[in-house]
Amino acid sequence: MNRLPYPQLTSIVCSLALSATAAETINVDLCVYGGTPGAIASAVQAKRMNKSVVIISPDRFLGGMTSGGLGFTDIGDDRILGGISHEFFHQVYLHYEKTEAWNLQSKDSFGNKGQAGPARNDKAQTMSLFEPKVASAVFEKWIRDHQIRVVYDRLDRSEKGILMKGKSIQSIRTLDGHSISAKMFIDTTYEGDLMALAGVSYTLGRESSAQYGEPANGIQPGQKGNQLPRGIDPYVVPKNPDSGLLPGVNPTIGGAKGDGDKRIQAYCYRMCLTNHEPNRIAINKPEGYDEKNYELVLRSIEVGQKSRFFKFSALPNYKTDSNNDSGASTDFIGMNYNYPEADYATRDQMAEAHKQWQLGLIWTLQHHPRVPESIRKEHLHWGLPKDEFVENGNWPHALYIREARRMVSDYVVTQPIISNEKKVLRSVGMGAYTMDSHHVQRYVTEQGDVQNEGDVQHHIRQTGPYSIDYGSIIPKKNECENLYVTFAVSASHIAFGSIRMEPVLMVLSQSAATAAAIAIDRNSTVQDVPYDLLRERLLADGQRLELDTPQKR
Repeated sequence: MNRLPYPQLTSIVCSLALSATAAETINVDLCVYGGTPGAIASAVQAKRMNKSVVIISPDRFLGGMTSGGLGFTDIGDDRILGGISHEFFHQVYLHYEKTEAWNLQSKDSFGNKGQAGPARNDKAQTMSLFEPKVASAVFEKWIRDHQIRVVYDRLDRSEKGILMKGKSIQSIRTLDGHSISAKMFIDTTYEGDLMALAGVSYTLGRESSAQYGEPANGIQPGQKGNQLPRGIDPYVVPKNPDSGLLPGVNPTIGGAKGDGDKRIQAYCYRMCLTNHEPNRIAINKPEGYDEKNYELVLRSIEVGQKSRFFKFSALPNYKTDSNNDSGASTDFIGMNYNYPEADYATRDQMAEAHKQWQLGLIWTLQHHPRVPESIRKEHLHWGLPKDEFVENGNWPHALYIREARRMVSDYVVTQPIISNEKKVLRSVGMGAYTMDSHHVQRYVTEQGDVQNEGDVQHHIRQTGPYSIDYGSIIPKKNECENLYVTFAVSASHIAFGSIRMEPVLMVLSQSAATAAAIAIDRNSTVQDVPYDLLRERLLADGQRLELDTPQKR
């Protein structure tokens, strides 16, 4: 996430959230750590189950990627939506049914093309495409309607930041000195910071394909998806190895096919752009722009790349969700390896570097003399919307942390589970997206040119949506007894590539809060919550646990 000094928050969130203004001690039933959509879903569910709750948000803006630019929803199959996740997309649907919602574009001209089929589902009354500010408005209303307290502060990640009694978290401490005591805790962050501080086992990078019997895991040479064109010289001075490698290029692939490593798949911002002139802010040459950082892009153009430098996935009112789209695109490959374990200052610097990289990419495509005129003209009319991310310089507030830490528990979700080859006994939600890893590195091939490595798109359409087991969101009992983890779940790298989608985060977070409330009522550990009781309440609240379970609407 792009985290800058507090308390530069949206005026709406400031007025709605009951934020602490001085260091204090807070006592609640449930403490939710994170500013993600999962944090909001957890807190809403806790309130509905009559539990006191506080959100500790390390992020300046609530909603994570869902309100941070990812409006072209990655979902795979909207039949998995249930409970609060369905409510969110229903509220989006209701918003765009209003004539006034289409203030820059007519509804009829927008169409209905979503990520995995029609964006607007009139039968379920959901819509999967939305402007970032619309997602923010839905979340802000939930915070207000449920009177959820939000403290905007970061976890103290030193040993002083947590107090344990046996295997239970008694309290956590923030950098500003707030002490939060709770019976149960939920880590909804993309990084898994609370999980790590509590001493829960986790891993980074890719397992070997042999570890869990996963052909799609580990080093994957020869993948054609989002690949660079062949023939790009890897050296600063072409054909001169003594001049050094271009930024971000490794000398070798680093192992054999299927070997594990600790590399992290690439991050980027999901840029919200517009070519609608009345609402467009032109992108200027970034301060500190360094042409050598774009040499690989320029060489990719010179050997044949003509398009797909980023996506133009359409959102309402002439806006886009612009994600990575090719081998030379918005992913800042290889520049995030240290992010998961880095301190806050380093993470902030890395987030800023990603921002500058993408702004510089757009400026290069629009103005650089080595870019053909046809490409410059195609990109020249794109800029930032005046009415999005107004409090953040019109730039998305959330860096897309596709993967960071992943918990290692007694139960690990793997490729055979995602592919429905193994039965799930304690479903707490469903997923449906492709097993999706972005590239993790650039390297010099045996032929002497540059290629990307790590992109895997393992489709599951034939096997369909899959259930996610309760064991994936709880730690080992001998490590922590009162913590749930709803994004950095216990899953292999390749399985996590499907689970990590934002709707699933909302689903798992609602289920975690439900289980936490049951654990509180029974004075139980998270590992000992009776699944029959949990399942009964999840179904009563409309969660989708299997495709053949009835849904409440």
